[in-house]
Amino acid sequence: MKTAFFKFIAKVNKALLPSYSKQQLDLSKANKLQMAIIAWRVYVTKNAIE
Repeated sequence: MKTAFFKFIAKVNKALLPSYSKQQLDLSKANKLQMAIIAWRVYVTKNAIE
């Protein structure tokens, strides 16, 4: 159940949130909002895989 929920959230993230890897964002120059989005995507992806 938990994995299915996070897989759904991952699909929503992919559709709505920007992909900073495609934009080649330098993490040392990212602002706090961008870092928060990156952290959220990592958290959701980690839980969707488990």
